[in-house]
Amino acid sequence: MRRLAPGRLVLASHNAGKLREFSALLAPHGLDLISAGALGLAEPAETGTSFIENATIKALAAARATGLAALADDSGLAVAALGGAPGVYTADWAMRPDGSRDYAAAMARIAALDQSARRRCAFVAVLVLAWPDGHTESVEGNCAGHWVNPPRGTEGFGYDPMFIPDGEVLTFGEMTPAQKARHSHRARAFAALAEGCLTSGG
Repeated sequence: MRRLAPGRLVLASHNAGKLREFSALLAPHGLDLISAGALGLAEPAETGTSFIENATIKALAAARATGLAALADDSGLAVAALGGAPGVYTADWAMRPDGSRDYAAAMARIAALDQSARRRCAFVAVLVLAWPDGHTESVEGNCAGHWVNPPRGTEGFGYDPMFIPDGEVLTFGEMTPAQKARHSHRARAFAALAEGCLTSGG
């Protein structure tokens, strides 16, 4: 895998929750993280049909627009009884007509559709690191668990309040950031990325 030199890195996201998580994860690696939103970059159309396709679209768009390396995440919740849905369309399930997102409504939709007893699901995250020359590296992380209704907790973001990872009793929405990082799909993907592409910032 190509190594990334310390310096400025663009997070190809306008999501404040993701920026907080990645800022903490990147702190030991000598990288100055700035979001696509802070740079005023437009959000590219996510026309892919898989997590890796959409993450690659976002990472390459940010890298080419800024001339800097860019990191993108595409992630979602895959519910077993729904054939893996919402999956790559996880954010779309929360979309309002005005373009904002209502995750409470999206979680209620899952609860209404999944009538299984076990409520098995998993969070999936794919990270793509892109350079301005078009080179990319990708990794994937997964966290299996089950969903609960009603959702619990106000920490995290998105579908976190309805997801309990295997072996735990708290939802991601009830966990501190440090507790969540021990399980999260995003943290697991990041660990693989760090091993292959990042260096310690000392």
